[in-house]
Parts: sequence; structure tokens; C-alpha cells
Amino acid sequence: MAEAAVRCLRDGRLDGEHAPALAVEGSLQCCPLAAGAMLHVAAALASQIAAGKAQARGLVILAFDRSPEVYLDFMRRRGLDSNALDRCVRILDCYSDPLGWKQKIHNQQRQENSRTQTTTNKENITVFRNVKDVEKLMYSTTELGGGFEGEGKTYFSIAVDSISSMLRHASVPSISGLLSNFRSHDQVSSIFWLMHSDLHEPKVPRAFQCLSTMIASVEPALVDPVYGESPGNMSFLEQNYSKAKIIVRLKRRNGRVKHLYEDLHVEGNDVKFVSAPSVSTEVNQSLVPKVQFNLELSEKERSDRANVVLPFEHQGKGATIRIYDGRRSLAEAQGDPNLTAPALVNEIKAPEPGTAKGEIHYIRDSDDEHPDSDEDPDDDLDI
Repeated sequence: MAEAAVRCLRDGRLDGEHAPALAVEGSLQCCPLAAGAMLHVAAALASQIAAGKAQARGLVILAFDRSPEVYLDFMRRRGLDSNALDRCVRILDCYSDPLGWKQKIHNQQRQENSRTQTTTNKENITVFRNVKDVEKLMYSTTELGGGFEGEGKTYFSIAVDSISSMLRHASVPSISGLLSNFRSHDQVSSIFWLMHSDLHEPKVPRAFQCLSTMIASVEPALVDPVYGESPGNMSFLEQNYSKAKIIVRLKRRNGRVKHLYEDLHVEGNDVKFVSAPSVSTEVNQSLVPKVQFNLELSEKERSDRANVVLPFEHQGKGATIRIYDGRRSLAEAQGDPNLTAPALVNEIKAPEPGTAKGEIHYIRDSDDEHPDSDEDPDDDLDI
């Protein structure tokens, strides 16, 4: 799952299309491991960028829920050195002082510039002090992304952690408009974000799902609302802090939707994904639509269908074959002496045994019809 999602983010956008978007959804109360999945995706994409295998030249992280040092430490444990982090990662710190209160309390001598941000002593961390201003947030993000070095057109990826924290300071239309503008920006290669769906009304996560091309849902591994305890004398909540199920839905460019299922494990400070084929089979069976009729045939129904005589099936067996033209029933045709044979029933002589030749006689409907007429000779048939 994680590898497939990271590959889509790594490959980036095509000309004339919006940037691919990944929405990581989780439950803050029942399954807190969605944040671990977000860290894993960010570190994996940063590694691809540092190795020069991605379309983007850098990654801009909008940190709302956790300190920028959490991201930097996690990426260092994944093998990225300080030079790679300084070259490929920029963090817009919306966590330390989101509303600028700390700056006012300490009465700093230096005033904020017009973009309400101040650069710290770290080159790849920029403090943003007015998260309520969505327009300035977009301007600061694109400015950081435009600072990456590269030949030709410089692309960059964006990570938002998290949408739930952004919605505390801005409305749903403004945040969805921000993400839409990011996707349509000509320098944004890909974007992914985290959202805690249980903190909002159901319509809010659906609004952001419409903006994504991939959805990763992190669900609790164990759910027991009655007992709340597992047979191993460990609470379900404790187990859900180390293990979870993750379901990813990938929407292809050709319109097809692909589902992937994996188990997410946290071992110490590391996040790992393990394939779960049994879960995949179970969920695939549940995706079959439930209808009010049976799609399968019984043995009796198959036998009855095989014994049905088709209307135009020849049953001559050496005798004269009578082919019904569709206007009147064959029984009526046989009982009506005034009915002419050419009008309703065509007489065909069956070939005698031992002969290999047959003849077809064509009678025109009228003398005015030309032999090579383009008109269909069966236009007058009521079929």
C-alpha cells in the first residue's frame, strides 16, 4: 500500500492534469496510528526526492499537529543525512506559534514582515505566525517550494499535517479552495494530507475526499465495544496504538479504482507495513452489490433453457422446411387457405440424401425493384 501511494506521489503530475493527491484518514480516539502513516509517507517521498528518482525537487511540510523536529528526526532515522534534509526538505512551522502570541508576549524587537513569518536559525524551518490568513499561507508555501534548486522547471511536493488543525482557524470552503489551488499550481508535483475524520461531521471528510486521487483509511485492528479487553489481558486501546489496518483506494487515470489492504505495525520508533491477503479477500467479497434477484441458474432452469425451440430453428429433417416470417403464427398460416405461400411462408426443399448442392431462389417484391438496389429486401418484414 505505502509503496504504491508513494510511487504515485513520486511520479507526480502529467501536462494538463492536476497534481495527484493522497488523503490519509484516521480516528484520533480509536486509531492514532494515522500520524505514523503520515510520517512514513513523508519520509519515503523525501528519500525518493533526495535520490533524484522523483519529479519533485523538494518537499514542503505544513506542520500544524507536531513540531518540525519530529519530522526531521524521523527522516534521519530513515537514512537521510543533514545535507539531504537541507537540500530537499522545507518545513513551514505552524505549530510553534500559530497565532503569534509568543512573539507578542516576549516583545521581540524585530517586527514581522509583510508575510507574517520569521525564519529560525535552521535553514529548512520557517515559522508562520498567522494561520488564519489562508492566502498568505499559500503564498508562503509556494515561495518555499520555489526555492529548491534544479534544472528546468522546478517541481515540489506538499504535505499538510493536518487538515483537522487547519479547520480550527479557517472554514471548510477556504481550506478546500487552498488544496484545490495547490493541486492546480503549475509547480506542485503532488500533495498529501492527514485528517482525523472522527473530529468532524461526516460531510466534511467527504468534501476533502472529492479533492483526492488516493484515500488511505487507517482503521483500528481490534474493535470490541462490549468487553473492551482482549484475551491477552491487554486493552484494545493499547493494541490499537501498535497495530492497525489500512485500506487504500487508488483512482486510476482511466477511471478504474484499485483497493489495497495492509496491516500497519509500530515497532519502537519505526513504522512497518505487512500485506494482508486474507483481509483483501474478505473485503472484496463485501464489495459485490446486493440485489433482490438470483444471478445464477439452477439445474432445472438450465435444462428448460436448453429445450427451448428457437423460432427460426430448422426442424425439417428431410421434409419441407417452413420458415415463419414474423407476421402471423405458423398455425394460423397453415389453417388459412387464402394466405399465399410467398407472402407468409417460404417453401424450401430439403436436399436429398447424398447430394451436396443446394439452391436459393430470390423473388423480388415488385417488378420496379432493380437487381442491384441498395434497399433492404426485408424492410417490409414486421420483425
